[in-house]
Amino acid sequence: MTEKEIILPEIDALEFFGPTNTKLKFIQSRFPKLKIVARGNHIKVNGDEEEIDRFELKLEQIFSHIGKYNSIAMNTLENILDGHVEENHSHFSSGEGVLVYGPGGHKVTARTVNQQKMVDASDKSDMIFAIGPAGSGKTYTAVALAVRALKEKQVKRIILTRPAVEAGENLGFLPGDLKEKLDPYMQPLYDALMDMIPYEKLADYIEKNVIEIAPLAFMRGRTLDKAFVILDEAQNATVNQMKMFLTRMGRDAKFIITGDATQVDLPNSQPSGLLRSVDLLRGIDGISIIELTGADVVRHKLVKRIIEAFEHKK
Repeated sequence: MTEKEIILPEIDALEFFGPTNTKLKFIQSRFPKLKIVARGNHIKVNGDEEEIDRFELKLEQIFSHIGKYNSIAMNTLENILDGHVEENHSHFSSGEGVLVYGPGGHKVTARTVNQQKMVDASDKSDMIFAIGPAGSGKTYTAVALAVRALKEKQVKRIILTRPAVEAGENLGFLPGDLKEKLDPYMQPLYDALMDMIPYEKLADYIEKNVIEIAPLAFMRGRTLDKAFVILDEAQNATVNQMKMFLTRMGRDAKFIITGDATQVDLPNSQPSGLLRSVDLLRGIDGISIIELTGADVVRHKLVKRIIEAFEHKK
């Protein structure tokens, strides 16, 4: 008789166990000779050593599937336990073009031609500028590319940053510590991440600094190696801030800079660093510039009409 303890990897535990442990009970039913007890993220198993080895092999396949797709259906679970791994793989062949799978197996894909250009550019360029109106998916696509790179171990961490222009000198008057003061300005980045990573896993990534969300000023003096770095709302960075940020690029790093040239909140006396940078860097090998338009807006249909109305009135 052998006893072994198995610790769940960084996957969505609820997805593995199922509501009221339905999925775990189904797994247990396929190993009647083993005594399997779960406590938190620990699974204790007792029984014949050979049978435990077979159980571990199946768990690894299940963990791998949940790690990639963030979900596992009962029929897929059954296929894995019955040894039909190839059939299980073909079940997802229609997922080609999916950047990442969010909680519950939600598919995140490029939804427009220009969003797909961002995806294609990420394969050949280490720095991408994505410029377009609100709702065109530039930030969401950038975050999806970063999460994909992290999942595929192309980078060790994700760094998401924004200039906290709106806070200005009034930041000190806001309640709370620095994180609480800045979180409202970073919320769109949190929203995108929560669409792609289960909440508990995301919280763990943030706690361990695998994912860092910080204001642009915090980038000064750093060298960002083996990281996927996104500067969002870059139209609100000054020329000096943009130069500071772009020169933080370290080895094996990917940078995506997103912004909306029509929503510059800087004082009139300060030119946008985003627009200046695009002018200076256009045509440099290794840098791609993607321009999104109102046709890429994937929010409510009224958003596209609002953008068109404002552009028409210029």
